[in-house]
Amino acid sequence: MTEKKYKRVLMKLSGEALAGPKGQGIDLETVSSIAAEIKTVHDMGTQIAIVVGGGNLWRGEPAAKVGMERSRADYTGMLGTTMNALVLQDALERAGVPTRVQTAITMQQIAEPYIRGRAIRHLEKGRVVIFAAGTGSPYFSTDTTAALRANEINADAILMAKNGVDGVYDSDPRTNPAAKKFNHLTHLDILQKGLKVMDSTASSLSMDNNMPLVVFNLNQPGNIEKVIAGENIGTTVTGEE
Repeated sequence: MTEKKYKRVLMKLSGEALAGPKGQGIDLETVSSIAAEIKTVHDMGTQIAIVVGGGNLWRGEPAAKVGMERSRADYTGMLGTTMNALVLQDALERAGVPTRVQTAITMQQIAEPYIRGRAIRHLEKGRVVIFAAGTGSPYFSTDTTAALRANEINADAILMAKNGVDGVYDSDPRTNPAAKKFNHLTHLDILQKGLKVMDSTASSLSMDNNMPLVVFNLNQPGNIEKVIAGENIGTTVTGEE
């Protein structure tokens, strides 16, 4: 069995990751592939929590910029994250992984409300826990949700699964072939350099609580397992030098 560096992790999945080659919406084949990767590390005994974004279905900030009331736009996005969570739960359950969805907005017919103690108990019992509906408040991103939940459940690290990007660069590698990749950074570096990894609220929260972050390419098969084992892929962000 592969040795584990991290025993309990919080994985941040963007909504775009669930869209696959379509670029928007939900691609069930892509979701099934992601579920298979998660199953591999779950079978290693890793405790896994997941925060899902909703950008494949809805983005509140752009909607607000064209006139929609911002809070209402953000709440709509929270519903999108819940749709993604339910689809991912179904894929994981079909793969044989016991899964629970917890939402920050009460939706008792389809998911549990977020309760910290219950989430930790699920993890201890070997269930994957998917956190949906962000923090339950507008103006906060799912990056901030990931940083918040990771600290609440005492995760060993946040795994930032990127869609086709294998780490943190000084500029966008998809548009700049000369972009420089960083192997290691601190959260303070992220803030001072203005690097687009997490939003500033999430980076500050991670820095203040010394929460490690690993940014890696989700699209490369086996990468989640490699990160759990502590292999140096992607970019590692820590609280200190």
